[in-house]
Amino acid sequence: MISKDILKEFQDVVGAANSSTDDAVMYVYGFDVSDVSGKPDIVVRPSTTGEIAGIVRICAREKMPVIPRGAATGATGGAVAPTGGVIVDLTRMTKIVLLDLPNLQVVVQPGVVIDRLNQYLKPHKFFYPVIPGSDAMATIGGVVANDASGMRAFKYGTAKDYLLGATVVMPDGSVVPMGCKALKNVAGLDLLRLFAGSEGTLGIMAEFRLKIMPLPPAKAVLAAYFDDLETAGKAVIQTYQAGIIPSAIEILDKSALEVVKIYKPQTGVHVAEAMLLFEFEGNKEFLKFQAEKTNDVLDALKVKDRQFSLDPKEADKLWSARSTIGAATSVLKEGYNRVYEGEDICVPLTEMPKTLMKVRELRDKHNIGCVIFGHISIGSLHPAITIRKSDQGDWKAMKEMADEIHEWAIQVGGTVTGEHGIGVARKEYMARMYPEAYEIMKKIKRALDPDNIMNPGKIF
Repeated sequence: MISKDILKEFQDVVGAANSSTDDAVMYVYGFDVSDVSGKPDIVVRPSTTGEIAGIVRICAREKMPVIPRGAATGATGGAVAPTGGVIVDLTRMTKIVLLDLPNLQVVVQPGVVIDRLNQYLKPHKFFYPVIPGSDAMATIGGVVANDASGMRAFKYGTAKDYLLGATVVMPDGSVVPMGCKALKNVAGLDLLRLFAGSEGTLGIMAEFRLKIMPLPPAKAVLAAYFDDLETAGKAVIQTYQAGIIPSAIEILDKSALEVVKIYKPQTGVHVAEAMLLFEFEGNKEFLKFQAEKTNDVLDALKVKDRQFSLDPKEADKLWSARSTIGAATSVLKEGYNRVYEGEDICVPLTEMPKTLMKVRELRDKHNIGCVIFGHISIGSLHPAITIRKSDQGDWKAMKEMADEIHEWAIQVGGTVTGEHGIGVARKEYMARMYPEAYEIMKKIKRALDPDNIMNPGKIF
């Protein structure tokens, strides 16, 4: 419960119109994509770094939890307030502050949506390569805070690889600039990489200096259909061994192809045990070269069923089979809806075929829906579990299946999260994955945030 005096202090910082304790507003801010929920005590909506600092100083003095929040497209409860506190909604901070093309960089506020940034850069023939599936909604702040990546991570890397500088509001309300304008900087400890992926538990990143890349002149897509999952896994490794680095390789197993065929038949895909989608970039001659080399790999594996297109419209149609899966998962079984648990593991490439089969085995064991797809180029898998949300038995089966998926990933040398973060949903696995390193992480958290006000209950 926020006192009238404290409410007035927040209103003095951001204005009465940008702070609320209304129950209806608190309810709306009580969720993200996950099944984690929590009612905040107040929502404040700053528009400047100074306003963020003013909010945090009040919270530091009162020892109130501070929960940074962007578009709430996260899937782990990271932007939710399970124990109350102050939601700091950063979606008013939408300025593209500076475009510095000669130095290949742009400065932006945390509320800038990824797709909007790329639409802004497109006329200049540049782009920001960290493009998650939710890029039409996801903000820079959330993407960097979770060190997100997306479908092109093998070629382009993750959010931390494009972070040149940041302005961070620390837990005491002080404002600390980090990084510099140079494209390479190895001076001292890499604080930028510490904060990227910290999920708002160490401070609030209020401004970002981002590296940008030239847009490729053209793209092409090759779809290959497989009779078994093991061969699909081999095709990825052998493509790399052939010297080809596609900008993306995505896998859709039989369940994913089935839902796409129902939900969006105009994509033209058909059902097989698995489909790999290869995306190539470059000029037309190089696109053809990459496709030919990949086709040589597929020939050696006796994969005959393929679709290839250099035509942007046809390529987009094929690629939409992958981008539509998230929305399509709930058509797999009538009355079943997706829950975001056990959905973000990443395993060594050599373990991917066995992992695909393991997830199928667990789906059959628990008798609930599960659509399997992912970024096979980096071993990242998204098993989209679907349940009847009114059935408590389904919830129990889902929790057991998600736990078994996570344990499998750890067992084979992988991780419980490849790109969506830990948040509330996966923090129980941290000590199991990194028993010694986790203790160091906790020491850093305590050193920077001794009162544990920054996004408490997440990761730690």
